[in-house]
Amino acid sequence: MAPNHQITLGPEIIETTDEAVPQVEPIKGIPETTTHVPNRPKKEEALKEEPQEPDLPIKWGNVIAIFIFHFIAAYGFYVCCKEGSWKTILWMYIMGQLGGIGVTGGVHRLWTHRAYKAKLPLRIILALLFSLSGQNSIFDWVRDHRVHHKFSETDADPHNANRGFFFAHVGWLMQKKHPLVIEHGRKVDMSDVLADPVVKFHLDHFWKLKILMCFLIPMLTPALVWGEPWRIAFYCMMARYMFGLNFTWLVNSAAHIWGNKPYDRFIQPTENYVVAFLALGEGWHNYHHVFPWDYKTSEHGTYSFNWTTAFIDFFAMIGWAYDLKTVTPSIIERRAKRTGDGTRQCGSVGGHHIHEEEEPEPDDFCLPRDMKED
Repeated sequence: MAPNHQITLGPEIIETTDEAVPQVEPIKGIPETTTHVPNRPKKEEALKEEPQEPDLPIKWGNVIAIFIFHFIAAYGFYVCCKEGSWKTILWMYIMGQLGGIGVTGGVHRLWTHRAYKAKLPLRIILALLFSLSGQNSIFDWVRDHRVHHKFSETDADPHNANRGFFFAHVGWLMQKKHPLVIEHGRKVDMSDVLADPVVKFHLDHFWKLKILMCFLIPMLTPALVWGEPWRIAFYCMMARYMFGLNFTWLVNSAAHIWGNKPYDRFIQPTENYVVAFLALGEGWHNYHHVFPWDYKTSEHGTYSFNWTTAFIDFFAMIGWAYDLKTVTPSIIERRAKRTGDGTRQCGSVGGHHIHEEEEPEPDDFCLPRDMKED
């Protein structure tokens, strides 16, 4: 049974978010799509405008590295399926799932959106699992993602989906960042992240942790424990690594292009079942961009498409995760009726006990800076 969670909420704040968001002055160099506010007359028009392709230098080192890694991983997947033992295949699957949890439950829902709080042992586990995924440092990941939410689908968005699937998926890593991404990345408040000693340790020992967790442990374990040939262990490890990266990237690309919009038809993020399955519950992206402080990133309580929620709920039951934030069904239904595309089919919250009289409190890092209360 999922644990019960009580939330301290601020009705006056959610009303600002959902019903009466104040008009904000557009930021220079960014079209008037920076706030997730429906019913503004220029919203849909702005989304239809052809994006201007900035003339930014290509990072050829990244291009070559990404191509080589994918080539090795593609061949590695073939080798792993043909020659790998079932133990190694199962091991790599487990490594992939745990690395994904480090991204979704750790760097995303915990450190970026502060959708729940975690005690020290859980934060250490999540930092190690994030290192297993082989992505950037916690600091860099959180900074880029906060900028993404604040300036989604603008030139200040690190992986602006208006520039096409390839750019949003992986192309943004092959090109120098747009000046607006750099500018607003320097302005985003990261004090809460740097105040966490776990994050500071991860930043100080980033490469050591990445090499150990992402490459050495997944490869050495099959070779040393059950005698898998080194060649096969290496190729299976590379295949696992590249699959994990692409599953994460699909949230930035596919989940911003294909799918329905039951909560807000005026923004580009969508509900994508395939991405939700592959990315451990991160594909319910229309909901997430409307209610980014919800620790479930979805109104659905079923664990089959949201393993990350099951992970957080387990640690909530033993007391390592607490202050889990979510949204009342009445707020979700009201928002869906007002701005959704009419495709919302149910309002299940899957056994999570939520007090109707309470409403979720938006985080400072979940709303555009201009929408915060003074």
